[in-house]
Amino acid sequence: MGINKDQVEGRAKEVAGKVQEVAGKTVGSLSEQAKGMANQVAGKAQAKFGDAKETVKDSYKDEKARQEAQRKDADRRP
Repeated sequence: MGINKDQVEGRAKEVAGKVQEVAGKTVGSLSEQAKGMANQVAGKAQAKFGDAKETVKDSYKDEKARQEAQRKDADRRP
């Protein structure tokens, strides 16, 4: 399974959101905490979307390989 742009960017947003949330807690800013939590959720959603894209891509490759193997097998039969 590969890694795509959405997975990387999503996980980076999660980390940045966590940092923002902790910074907000440190300085006592509820709005920064909320923004950080929102960024974490957005990042998690983007990463999951990237994971789903990879799963679909892998399934497509597997199915294509299976069909090619069946075609080759059928060509060998008399």
